[in-house]
Amino acid sequence: MRAISALLACTVLATALSAKQITPPQTNLKVGDMAPDFTLPDTDNKPVKLSDFRGKKVVVLAFFVAAFTGG
Repeated sequence: MRAISALLACTVLATALSAKQITPPQTNLKVGDMAPDFTLPDTDNKPVKLSDFRGKKVVVLAFFVAAFTGG
């Protein structure tokens, strides 16, 4: 359930960044690279760090353009 919350939080953050025209930081990440650590609120507004799952659960990060925006 937390993985789903983290995924949803990622989607919300990505949507907020694109809605506000904020440029995300540039990285040299490639497919298969380990994602940098980040913290986002879960559905109960408690902070969840990606590193909390490292070695414990499989985490899939996905980005859906315009998801949950109504557009």
